[in-house]
Amino acid sequence: MPTDARPAAAWPTDALSFGGDYSPEQWPRETVLEDLRLMREVGVNLVTLGVFSWIKHEPLDGRFDFGWIDEMLDLLHANGIRVDLATPTAAVPMWLHRLHPEILPQDEFGHPLAPGGRNGFCPSSPVYRAFSLRIVEALAEHVADHPALAMWHVGNELGGGNARCHCPVSNEHFRRWVQHRYGTVDALNEAWGMSFWGNSYSSFEEVTTPSSKTAHNPGQLLDYERFSSEALLDQYLAEKAVLRRHTPAVPVTTNFMVGLGPDVVDYARWAPHVDIVANDHYTYGPDPLRHQELAFSGDRMRGISGGGPWMLMEHAAGAASWHAINQAKKPGELIRHALAHLARGSDSVMYFQWRASKSGTEQFHSAMLPHAGRDSRIFRDITTLGGHLGRLAEVTGSTVAGAQVALLHDNEAGWALKSGLKPTNNPVYADTARAIHSALFEKAVTVDVLPAWHDLAGYKLVVVPGLFLVSAENAQAVADFARAGGTVVVTWFSGIVDERNTVITGGYPGAFRDLLGAWSEEFYPLTPDETVELDNGWSGMRSSELVHAPDAEVIARYSSGDVAGYPAVTRRAFDGGGSAWYLSTDLHPAGLAEFLDRVLDESGVTPAARVSPGVEAVRRTSAAGSYLFLLNHTATEGWAEASGTDLLTGHRCEARVPLPAGGVAVIRED
Repeated sequence: MPTDARPAAAWPTDALSFGGDYSPEQWPRETVLEDLRLMREVGVNLVTLGVFSWIKHEPLDGRFDFGWIDEMLDLLHANGIRVDLATPTAAVPMWLHRLHPEILPQDEFGHPLAPGGRNGFCPSSPVYRAFSLRIVEALAEHVADHPALAMWHVGNELGGGNARCHCPVSNEHFRRWVQHRYGTVDALNEAWGMSFWGNSYSSFEEVTTPSSKTAHNPGQLLDYERFSSEALLDQYLAEKAVLRRHTPAVPVTTNFMVGLGPDVVDYARWAPHVDIVANDHYTYGPDPLRHQELAFSGDRMRGISGGGPWMLMEHAAGAASWHAINQAKKPGELIRHALAHLARGSDSVMYFQWRASKSGTEQFHSAMLPHAGRDSRIFRDITTLGGHLGRLAEVTGSTVAGAQVALLHDNEAGWALKSGLKPTNNPVYADTARAIHSALFEKAVTVDVLPAWHDLAGYKLVVVPGLFLVSAENAQAVADFARAGGTVVVTWFSGIVDERNTVITGGYPGAFRDLLGAWSEEFYPLTPDETVELDNGWSGMRSSELVHAPDAEVIARYSSGDVAGYPAVTRRAFDGGGSAWYLSTDLHPAGLAEFLDRVLDESGVTPAARVSPGVEAVRRTSAAGSYLFLLNHTATEGWAEASGTDLLTGHRCEARVPLPAGGVAVIRED
């Protein structure tokens, strides 16, 4: 997809951005004035304003009132706080729902979403598009010259609640999209394999959005995911075009929701259209390794942003509010999580939200200023964090350095995996990817989590973990990398289907079979509590396969289960010094750690630093210096080998940095 020019100076603040969503319309003026005083006290320099303010801007159809936003922009500017101003299009006003109920998205049974939530619109609706662009036009024209305006924030978490619409308008839009993609009905029938079950189309007029209850066609389901992502992107681009016309020098973004994936929309393919890549990230309290999931998300964001700084637009100061049990952050986690995002390449620490709401759906969502007020642990931690960010100002603009490992990850592969029936149904796409990433995290090895089409030059090791769908071009790039001297690790359920979600025949993993010199004839899925033993002492879970290795060395064989005696782990060596490994099962942690030790040694990958167990280490560099972020995620004292000055304390460290339980340090290295 084509991209448009980005502003020359994109970042909204001169230093690391610190702040969060702010909703002054929910509070009386005296509270707003107190907020501004407290923001100055803790060092807030950026707030996201107006996300849910359509009804404030346009209380009745066509009647605009921007007096309140003028006052807030003036107040924030007078207090030295810049504004990430939202287009309010995620918050459809009730008068618009009353006048045009047809804009509501519908489920597969034709039931419309009830008004009153977020993103209450069909992405394909021309009626919604017209009203939304009208308010964006009026707002952009009104505030275009205000000095507080630092960035535009289109909508909010596009696709959150309305990503998959089945209304008549969406059905017609999907038909047009399919016809444009395939050109002829014969080509469509071939791509989706419609001869199965005798479901071939004779006309594009027969195409509908797929129902999960009646259709399990993998090609159709995958294309519907693609269509839905592109329909939402069209809305973003339409709003962006209006903003660019009125404020050509102001960067435009929208907040992604990048996690383990597959995501609600295809963020890696959206990224070229945003001036600053921004993310909302929330940890899951019961996850004992939530800090590692945070690292995976941060490494994905860096891969999506092309390696440059990205923006943490939202995360939680304490508990979120949508899990079954919403756990508060443990002592020290607020600061560790904030610095962990910085370590992985963010140039901001932003929260939802500044002041906890008294009412509404998220009234118990934590905030920088909680219900308890300033006399609270959260606010004391926020104050400490603001001081830390001030002392880390010189890190601004630096980039994460030293990544020698690329891990390939693609939303389309995740969508394809869940589209249609599989050997194991309802699989979790990123289980294997996260396990390998976490094992490398424990070894302080920096990983770039990259889109599958990313250039692999400069890496020593490429990991392909459960990349179910892959194009022939991307598979060839991985093979070329290995034959040129690199090390490749491919895991089970990678390269199984092509871009149409059609199985690549001839033995699994079809796209990588020739590279690996090994192939599998059948899957033998394992039950959740089942384990298979390998003859070298390792053990596997989730899946096993009946593997043959005609052109590869067998590193380990299955010694139990239905495929006992067959290869489980293989390695093929190339004349150029490269190699291609195949893991046909998910190794348990001890075996995976040993396996990766061998692979890292073979490929020459080194850690960011020597650290004690449980200490996270990531390095950022710039022309001004080298900065080693160290985060102790354990309840005992830890250490890292480094020399330099801790920017957070000013203390000088020689050779070894001591880290108290839960402690952090950012070392400007000698």
